[in-house]
Amino acid sequence: MRLCLLGDSIAAGVGSTRREDTLGPLLADALRKAGHQVDLDVRAVPGARSADLRAQVRAAGRIDIAVIVIGANDLTRFVPPQVGAQQLHDAVADLRAAGAEVVVSTAPDLSVVAHVPPALRDVVSAASRQYAVTQQQAVIRAGGVVAHVEQAVTSRFAADPSLFASDRFHPSGAGYREIAAALAPAVEAVADRRRV
Repeated sequence: MRLCLLGDSIAAGVGSTRREDTLGPLLADALRKAGHQVDLDVRAVPGARSADLRAQVRAAGRIDIAVIVIGANDLTRFVPPQVGAQQLHDAVADLRAAGAEVVVSTAPDLSVVAHVPPALRDVVSAASRQYAVTQQQAVIRAGGVVAHVEQAVTSRFAADPSLFASDRFHPSGAGYREIAAALAPAVEAVADRRRV
């Protein structure tokens, strides 16, 4: 089974000091523990926005399970939600048409990032939620699965600075383990469905 991670710096593992503590290896290990044989390919690119997904999908070739993590850079670059969501929809639809299962982790709540001034946190949180909801609708329309990672991890990241890397923006190894634990059930479910 070929597992491919697409998307931005979080999918690529920026911030972790050890490769084995990044999403790709963590999810591949979870699938292996569940009895799947897995080949891992990480095509994610730091700084990527939803507009960059199409090129990543083309470069990846054949995929059995795609995990897409996207949205943070769309938010920081003020990409309108409908624009980014349509680009995500198109990437998911292309993957589904090629026979891949697709799991998407939508935009994180950027209000928990230390660089965000306290006075702006409510505004940033609302914008992040709106973006994520628009993405979720697009993913479902395209036939993908949404893993509600932001609901599972936002409060933990807000309460525990050790989940951030030294840049105070990307996750640390511990942060990636939290994200992977939130993603794994959806990834394992589509892998089991594919095996049946």
